[in-house]
Parts: sequence; C-alpha cells; structure tokens
Amino acid sequence: MSEPKNTTNPNEQADTPATEPAASDAQTAAPDETVLDLEVEAGPADEADRIAALEAELAETKDKLLRALADHENLRRRAERDVQEARVYASTGFARDMLEIADNFGRAVASIPEEATREGGLLQTVAEGIHGTERQLQGVFERHKIAKVDPTVGDRFDHNRHQAMFEVETEQMAPGSVAQVIMPGYTIGDRLLRAAMVGVSKAPRPQVVADNDKSTGDAA
Repeated sequence: MSEPKNTTNPNEQADTPATEPAASDAQTAAPDETVLDLEVEAGPADEADRIAALEAELAETKDKLLRALADHENLRRRAERDVQEARVYASTGFARDMLEIADNFGRAVASIPEEATREGGLLQTVAEGIHGTERQLQGVFERHKIAKVDPTVGDRFDHNRHQAMFEVETEQMAPGSVAQVIMPGYTIGDRLLRAAMVGVSKAPRPQVVADNDKSTGDAA
C-alpha cells in the first residue's frame, strides 16, 4: 500500500508566514496615527499659551515704557525748576549786600522833614533826589524778585518773617503783636533774605501793692 502524497504546494507554505509582518505593520501604524491625533489636539492649547505669554510680555514692556516716560518727565520738570531757582537765587549774596544801602536810603528818607519838600530850594531838590533814588532801588529789587517785608504796628507776629528784638508791655494791642518796626525785612523769590526786626507786645505784669502801702490802707 503506497503512502499518500503531500499535495500541499511548498510555495504556498512559504507564502503563508509572509502575511504576519503585514499585520505587524498595521499594528505599528495605529500608534503613529494616535500620536498624530494627540499632537493635533494639543495644538490650540499651545497656541493659547503662546498668545498669553506674548500678551504678558507686551504688558510688561508697556509698563516699563510708561515708567521710563514718567521718569523722564519728572527729570525734565526738576531740571526746569533747578534752572529757574538758579536764575532767581543766583543774586542772593549780592542782594543781601545791597540791603544795607537800601536801609541807608530808608533812613535818609525818614529823616527828611515834610516841610523841606514844600519849601523849595536846594533842600527840596536833595529830598526829591533821595526819594527818587530810593524808589529806583526798590524797582531794581522788584525786577529781581526781591520784595520788602514791612509789617505795620498791630500785625500778628510771624516767626517765619519777623525777628523779635525786644518786648513791649502794653494794653493797647493783643499780646504777640508787632508793637514797633525797627527795620524792614526782604524776601527773594520764596525765600527769606532777611527777617523784619520788630518789637513784640506782651501783657503788662500785674502791679504788686507794697507792704507798707497795704499796712497804711489797713490802718485807715
């Protein structure tokens, strides 16, 4: 009895395992598509984060720019103020030296009798010349922002503009008032060049009755 022949084609047996790698390729291809889908889904979120980062950077840059502009404006104003103060107060020393001359003119004007300005002649001419020179000097002071501090009797004493030289006991005005003006003061710009020298009023001290006067009064 003869053995049955193997009718299977050897070529078909060899081709059968060849289909397994194809399945393997399909299996490996599936994860690639999944990763691609994840990358596509993650795209908008990354774009939003990038836009947020750019907006934050833009806001920070804008804030820095505004601060720089504010610092520049403050520096410009400070420079203008320094230039203006230098222009006004540059002559402080010279103005202080000129105050003595102004005081002498003031004394000269105050010492001229009123009759001299009405009698005519040489004395009237001298008086008018002194008055004119004193007014001219005050005009120069005004052009250089130098103003006179000339309080009147009865004004309230101002520690910032007046200098108390003595006290005057009086009931004619409230304590702490200007009782007498010795010499006017001056300011230059907003600064005090010289304080006005004044006498300040104070309340009179109560009178004390002597012991012998009191005894005399009791005996009576």
